[in-house]
Amino acid sequence: MNDRAVELLEQYEIEVLRTRKGRGAILCDTNRGCLIFREYSGSQDRIGLQDRLLRQIADAGVVRVESIIPDREGSLLVKDADGTGYVLKTWQEGRECGVHDRGECVEAVRLLARLHGSMELPADTPNLPVAFSPEKEYDKHNKELKRVRKYLQQKGQKTWFETSLRKAFDSFLDQALAVTEQWREYSRSFEVREDDKAPARKEDRIAFCHGDYQYHNILQGPEGWFVVNFERCLRDDPVRDLYLLLRKLLEKSNWSLALGEELLTAYERERPISARSWIDLYYRLAYPEKFWKIVNFYYNSGKAWIPGKNQEKLERVIEQEREKRRFLDEIFSV
Repeated sequence: MNDRAVELLEQYEIEVLRTRKGRGAILCDTNRGCLIFREYSGSQDRIGLQDRLLRQIADAGVVRVESIIPDREGSLLVKDADGTGYVLKTWQEGRECGVHDRGECVEAVRLLARLHGSMELPADTPNLPVAFSPEKEYDKHNKELKRVRKYLQQKGQKTWFETSLRKAFDSFLDQALAVTEQWREYSRSFEVREDDKAPARKEDRIAFCHGDYQYHNILQGPEGWFVVNFERCLRDDPVRDLYLLLRKLLEKSNWSLALGEELLTAYERERPISARSWIDLYYRLAYPEKFWKIVNFYYNSGKAWIPGKNQEKLERVIEQEREKRRFLDEIFSV
């Protein structure tokens, strides 16, 4: 973020005492405490939705979260001369949730369950966004996987990473295609024709997710836990957040069955998971997303030099596949 962006802070009803760079943004010590000023690429409607959810969570009082500070005109978003948007939010100094601290991981899951209890909006809320479709997302991933496999098949001289990637490709692609098709068939069993849908009622609730709930965004400070970075909030089954946190933590623990059971139990004690959401969680975990991420990074980066880290990540995903399958079979067995 360039220093000219700091001038935009003059549009706010705050007294800036000091600014410093941190977490890809500008941290501001002000007469209203520590605030964070960062770029925002979303629309006015999106930040309006984010603000509504944050205020609703704050009103519930069960999880401490960031809040968006409006400028003097009441706008949640300010723009510089180039049209780049910026948002000012509350901030808490603290450290990230410890991924190797079992107690903190369990607490992060409890926080998530409480958070989800405050992230539902009435179904008749105007301008609600369309629900996210995992099926469509995985169809896009699968097309990219097929494209990269073809590229590797036609490529002549290959690096050690490319040779390893090509060797592992077919089994992971077959898995991706199978999970996507099973998910599609499962989703169809719940489909209701538009003609049969009843009008939205005020008592009906629509669930939203944080969208990027991982340890980087769960901070422990002097006043306790604080959840930040709701920019990716979206309309989806809440298990989306649970899936992301679980996958991150389980990859670091070699898909520990004991840890997985403890985390899921902690979530369900706060917020029971429905049968449909349980199946949803299974398919999200079963899809080889980590493999897709490695492929995506490789294909969309310069290939003249491939970082050794890529090889390490690939080898780890391949090595963990058996443990992942065992975890899914044990946890989701009927």
